[in-house]
Amino acid sequence: MKEKKGLWKVITASSAGTLIEWYDFYIFGALSTILAQKFFPDTDPTAALLSTLATFAAGFIVRPFGAIVFGRLGDIVGRKYTFLLTLILMGGATFLIGLVPSFDQIGYWAPALVLILRLLQGLALGGEYGGAATYVAEHAPRQKRGFYTSWIQTTATLGLFLSLGVILTVRSIVGEAEFTQGFGWRIPFLLSVILVIISIFIRLKMNESPLFAKLKASGKVSANPLKESFGRKENFKLVLLALFGATMGQGVIWYTSQFYVQNFILTRCLIEYEQANTIILIALVFATPFFILFGALSDKIGRRNIILAGMILGVIFYRPFFKEIYQLAQIENNNAVVKTTAPETVEVNEHTKNTIIFHHLEDGSRIKETNTETIEEGVREEKSKKEIFLSDNRKWKIIAIIFVMVLFVTMVYGPIAAFLVEMFPVRIRYTSMSLPYHIGNGVFGGMVPFIALLITTIPGTDIFSGLWYPIGIAALSFIIGILYLPGDKPKKQQYEKN
Repeated sequence: MKEKKGLWKVITASSAGTLIEWYDFYIFGALSTILAQKFFPDTDPTAALLSTLATFAAGFIVRPFGAIVFGRLGDIVGRKYTFLLTLILMGGATFLIGLVPSFDQIGYWAPALVLILRLLQGLALGGEYGGAATYVAEHAPRQKRGFYTSWIQTTATLGLFLSLGVILTVRSIVGEAEFTQGFGWRIPFLLSVILVIISIFIRLKMNESPLFAKLKASGKVSANPLKESFGRKENFKLVLLALFGATMGQGVIWYTSQFYVQNFILTRCLIEYEQANTIILIALVFATPFFILFGALSDKIGRRNIILAGMILGVIFYRPFFKEIYQLAQIENNNAVVKTTAPETVEVNEHTKNTIIFHHLEDGSRIKETNTETIEEGVREEKSKKEIFLSDNRKWKIIAIIFVMVLFVTMVYGPIAAFLVEMFPVRIRYTSMSLPYHIGNGVFGGMVPFIALLITTIPGTDIFSGLWYPIGIAALSFIIGILYLPGDKPKKQQYEKN
């Protein structure tokens, strides 16, 4: 009983820190449409959004380098202090993003500074996940490793959930105008420093992983984990299999179902910001327990087939699901306007005023038209913005679709930590599992929003063409996984070799 209680303390402490790191990482993505206006020239909104998403993706691209640097440190020094260091690095970078002046204030120094801080975030996250997953796995009994490590897996989704929750709360407190055009959008970045301090305090009380401590006491710690991980043919083959047969497909499923869909309903469906994020939040709340379910199920029937099933479901259903979401957002189709409000003018500041008109439709949906007029130094500029407020019926249909897509995530992501941990020996585990995980998630997965949006700018494409990127990657990973990944029966495996 005491041992089980100690295990839950390990899981809680590890999950708290990892949750905060994911919160820090996804605040940037969740605010991408606002950051595009703040840190890049606003002459071309699409180019500004692409630049923001490219900066967001840069944080993913450097994650493998973080995996190499901190993975090596974790296999030599230990799990505990390595991912304590990554937490401090992540929190500091996030806090500083909240302090960077806007493009109007310092010009191109703004995107340059944000890019540097985003790269630091990526390096930190590259070292965090492998440490947390390894730490929990090495405390857990082998026959329940999928169940216990799946709690770590929930932190990525809960981090996104927390980031959206903080954003919506701050937005409601300070008001839409102050949040989007004033100081309000910076608050979620600045708040992260409080969460990081709490997590550091928790993690300082943690002990080293028992398996690593035993290895270190026996003098069998790897002197060169990079060479052992990637210089030995047998282990390097496992690294490649983990990447191309599992994490590559898992990564694109994760980011399509939880991040690209958010960007899609905001920028393509034009659903109002608060309602769009509320839709994502509700879907995440209902789907998150399935991480635990599929993690526990993997202890009984094996991990590989659950992961591959999630991939193929994404391949089959992404296009019809996204098309259905888009159709549900087309509220003007066979839906007459029953009332149009009189124009309301709101003074944002001495230079800017908004004129707002609402169109009420017969099914309960609304269209908000905002015309913004800015007069500065004698130059008059006008912009228009359209936002859609869905009726409850349409909103819940979209929630149901996104919920199912997040279920695909729980299938591929719930068992993946235990799956990767069990592929590699203790002495080089941190390094060996971190690299394929972060290439699969950081490069292939993290590039989904940028590449998918970029594809849609090519002549002859439509708004759904970008989905061919995650569909193609998931399909390829599924084929490689079916052909080359061995079947696994966790209770019968003997992975705890040095």
